[in-house]
Amino acid sequence: MRIIGLTGGMGMGKSTAASALARAGLPVFDADRAVHRLQAKGGAAVPAIAALVPDAVRDGVIDRARLRQAVIGDPAMMRELERIVHPLVRAAQRRFLGRARAAGHAWAVLDVPLLLETGADRLCDHVMVVSAPRPLQRARIARRRGMDAAQADSLIARQMPDAQKRRRADTVIHTGLSRFHALRQIRRMLAVLRQARRERP
Repeated sequence: MRIIGLTGGMGMGKSTAASALARAGLPVFDADRAVHRLQAKGGAAVPAIAALVPDAVRDGVIDRARLRQAVIGDPAMMRELERIVHPLVRAAQRRFLGRARAAGHAWAVLDVPLLLETGADRLCDHVMVVSAPRPLQRARIARRRGMDAAQADSLIARQMPDAQKRRRADTVIHTGLSRFHALRQIRRMLAVLRQARRERP
């Protein structure tokens, strides 16, 4: 089984790309969704996060806004949070890949926002980065999160620069023109990958 790593900055159109890959029949591991499950009631990360940031827990559920407020601007606490969450996400990822292999899938997708930052790209046979012009990215974030442009820029600044991600990609999907244009690029990429696999001895 081959693995496609899907990543890109906030507001770049990663969810649209993941949905397109799923519709094409590829199983998709959604790291963000895994984190939500870990932080939901009864989630495996809740006890450790409660010990780290007690004010972020309400009725056994992580209040993500309070947690974000507590760790933003505190690198040490952010590292502690990552030490709690990342191993649990990696374990969920391993279980997903095991199920995909057992089901006989030729390809599987790891949809991971921090794919490159955490070194998870080493697991991948092909890295796909979604990208859009900065003004469009800013507008998408501001609209989605109810922020102004300055707040959106502060979020973008905390991420790996888009240019650096694009340099490390095997395929860059440009989402700034239209949804149709982006989906056409994804279909073309899948066709090339599938053909290459058929031709491989």
